Order: sequence, then structure tokens, then C-alpha cells
Amino acid sequence: MLDEHLITNGPATFMARANGDSMQGVGIFDRDILIIDRSFAPVNGDVVVVALDGQLTCKILDRGRGRLLSANDKYPPIPIWEGQELIVEGVVKASVRYHRGG
Repeated sequence: MLDEHLITNGPATFMARANGDSMQGVGIFDRDILIIDRSFAPVNGDVVVVALDGQLTCKILDRGRGRLLSANDKYPPIPIWEGQELIVEGVVKASVRYHRGG
């Protein structure tokens, strides 16, 4: 039943578990499950999962300034330098939070 609401393109969708507190400002908390869609073209301001030089992270895409942003003031922006490998794995469509267990 949840699939009907959360997954619009099954073959392009995958899930991952959030780790850390850098995205709390957009409602993504440690251990939440992220629903990530590879078929969405990422636009400025999207929450994305990226591989930056091989390191996976979930951040807000700031294309205009060429950086990735956390949603927690404790963490500075991550600049994307020329020559770095940046692969957008997908756009975060939704997140699911456990309130007991999980």
C-alpha cells in the first residue's frame, strides 16, 4: 500500500537509511529510510543522494554556487571543485521515520 504513494517508477527507485544529523532541518533524521528516485532530473534545491569522490552523502543541491548544503547549521557547505567526481545517485522523494523499533 505504501508503494502506491512513495514509488512512482519502481525500476528507478531505491531505498537507503539516513545516517547522522546533517539533514534534520528538512525533516530527515538519523536512521530514517529514504526513498530515492533516479528518474528525476535533479534541480537546484532538491535533496539528493550523491557520490562525491566515491563518498555517498545526502545533501541539498546548490547548483548556482556549485556546492552541497546540509540542513543543519553545524555543518558548512561542501564546495564542488572542478575535477571532482560528482555522481547524483538520485533525488530523495520521501523519507520514512520509525517511531518504535526499526
